[in-house]
Amino acid sequence: MDRLKGKVALITGAGTGMGSVAAQIFAAEGARIMVVDINAEMGKATVEAIKSEGGQAAFIAADVSDEQQVQAMVKGALDNFGALHIVYNNAGIFPADDGGLTETSSSTWDQVLAVNLKGVWLGCKYAIPALIASGGGSIINVASFVALMGAATPQIAYTASKGGVLAMTREIAVEYARKKIRANALCPGPIDTPLLAELMANPEWARRRLMHIPMGRPGRPEEIAKAALFLASDDASFMTGAALVVDGGITAAYVTPED
Repeated sequence: MDRLKGKVALITGAGTGMGSVAAQIFAAEGARIMVVDINAEMGKATVEAIKSEGGQAAFIAADVSDEQQVQAMVKGALDNFGALHIVYNNAGIFPADDGGLTETSSSTWDQVLAVNLKGVWLGCKYAIPALIASGGGSIINVASFVALMGAATPQIAYTASKGGVLAMTREIAVEYARKKIRANALCPGPIDTPLLAELMANPEWARRRLMHIPMGRPGRPEEIAKAALFLASDDASFMTGAALVVDGGITAAYVTPED
């Protein structure tokens, strides 16, 4: 259980859902964790959960769409732990009013792109110099299965943002491969998180989503966190520029959406 022994990992959106679970799993594997979240109460709760199991973690509040706050979170990792080896750009949003192309407002588009795409860009921009100074490392950027195929239920801003994450990750991987930086995208399907639970409260939305998952259920946060663990670890040492799909078979299936 020491796949990340001696490593320092920064995880955004680590106060809840996939990010919190990943922070605890990474810590159990020996990493020291810089927990980042916009919600201080939730972020500190993740830190306490890690410490209660004997792990090491610190918290900093940050809005990943704000450049100065992203700079501060990377500095926080260096100040607390002296190095940075893993960056897991997990923070993201999916507003309920993100819908079809003609219905989605400009403000929703701007908000989603600011967090989901600009936030990942900023996370990479300011973390990469720290990764290089620490001898290299791994970047895991959360995209989505909708970066690879159109969503059955319209969500234009989210889909565009995740497609951008996937393309950007490939370019980062090529640019920094010879500087000992690996960059991979994680493409989850629907995952059982508080955000999904809120959306699934709509029975029609839930029905349309579940019918497209061959395994018939959403994924569990730990199933995504363990895929991220693989990408973060030396087990993936020859893997960069890839899209690791963990979606219950959605992208493998041929299904005609209902009207």
